[in-house]
Amino acid sequence: MHPRFRPAFAGLAADLQAALLPILDADDFAAFFTPDQVAMLCHESGLNEDALALALLPLAAACAVTPLSTFNVGAVARGQSGHWYFGANMEFAGATMQQTVHAEQSAVTHAWLRGESGLATMTVNYTPCGHCRQFMNELNSGTALRISLPGRPVVTLADYLPDAFGPRDLNITTLVMDSVDHGYRAEGDALAQAAIAAANRSHAPYSQAHSGVALQTASGACYHGGYIENVAFNPSLPPLQAALILLNMHGESCHQIVRAVLAESPDARLQQQPATAATLQALGCRQLDCVALQKA
Repeated sequence: MHPRFRPAFAGLAADLQAALLPILDADDFAAFFTPDQVAMLCHESGLNEDALALALLPLAAACAVTPLSTFNVGAVARGQSGHWYFGANMEFAGATMQQTVHAEQSAVTHAWLRGESGLATMTVNYTPCGHCRQFMNELNSGTALRISLPGRPVVTLADYLPDAFGPRDLNITTLVMDSVDHGYRAEGDALAQAAIAAANRSHAPYSQAHSGVALQTASGACYHGGYIENVAFNPSLPPLQAALILLNMHGESCHQIVRAVLAESPDARLQQQPATAATLQALGCRQLDCVALQKA
């Protein structure tokens, strides 16, 4: 079991501990559960799915990286496929506050990067802030997304974001978690190709500035992430943060990045390179290669 989970695990009910232990002890556990695992956990613990997701929140919050606030928020994104995905807030000492990742953003992005096609429920241990409510409204589930919090009835995003302004108001038809390939190609090695593939899945209907990042760590592992834009602009998630979410959910340290590749169009209306370079430098990585996207 990854050491970060041990304190939270110790506080769980004994029957849930017994069911979870083989999953958490697996070398390849990467902070998500398959439908079969969810069904087994419900059966062994006697909890229904809503109660189980709430019970798992301390484990999700254990994934938080909070050197600035020391305030850990955990989220469980429950996919329409039956897969469940952890999310947690992330902060980066030495970078601006705007580079912070919220737990709901983390869970959404984690699900998206694993190929989830839609979310049914977001379970979180604190009330979603306005930033996250607006971010979740970019999903293809829209305001019908169920929101579950400890000690409160399950409601929908529409209850937390009434009279919402969203992508549909601008006639955007391709939403986050819809299948898409923007058709970019470029030369480069395997890490560069991972960044290009992430850019091809990125969501940037307002600027058309598609971009992707791939990270290589000291362990030799590679993690990728694409840009997720928001109709309200400020809740947009940069591609570096998307890749960092995946890295974190695999239990690796953000300070072990040895090389990064950013794929974006050099003539795009906005550029990710300056903020990406600054945040990577704060994390101790100074090798950022840039790949110019071109349509095939």
